[in-house]
Amino acid sequence: MALYLVQHGKSRPKQEDPNQGLSDQGRADTERIAQVAKGYQVPVAMIQHSGKERARGTAEIFAGFLAPEQGVVQVDGIKPMDDVERFAESVDPAENTMVVGHLPFMEKLVGFLVTGSLENRVFRFQNSGIVCLDKDETGWFISWTLMPNIG
Repeated sequence: MALYLVQHGKSRPKQEDPNQGLSDQGRADTERIAQVAKGYQVPVAMIQHSGKERARGTAEIFAGFLAPEQGVVQVDGIKPMDDVERFAESVDPAENTMVVGHLPFMEKLVGFLVTGSLENRVFRFQNSGIVCLDKDETGWFISWTLMPNIG
C-alpha cells in the first residue's frame, strides 16, 4: 500500500497556451513513465489532480496505462501554494492513491511527511516522475522513485 506523488508533465509556455496544457515532451515523458509503471504493475486505485490543465492531462495519461478502479478525480488543496499540512492529514497509505500536482507543493509534501518539517527538501521532483511513499510503524519513507531523466 502506498502514496504515489507525481509532478505534472512539462507544460507549454503561458504565451503559447494560457491554460499551460502538456507540451509534446511532457506528454511523451508521461507516457513513457506510465508505461514503465504499468510494466511493474503499480497498483493505483485512484488518481487525484489539482484541476489545472497540465495536472489533469498528466493524470489522464497515467489512468490510461494504470486503469485505476476509482478513476481520476479533481481535488482541492494540492495547488502550488496550498496548505501541505492540511492535505497531509487526509492522506491514507492504504488507499493506493496517486496525486498529480505542482511544485513547490509536492516537494514540501514529501519533506513534511518524511521529516515532519515543511523546510526539509528530501527529494527533487522531475516533471512526470513518480515518488512512491509508504508508511510503517516508524513513519513515512520514500520507497522508490521512477524519473524520466537519470543523472
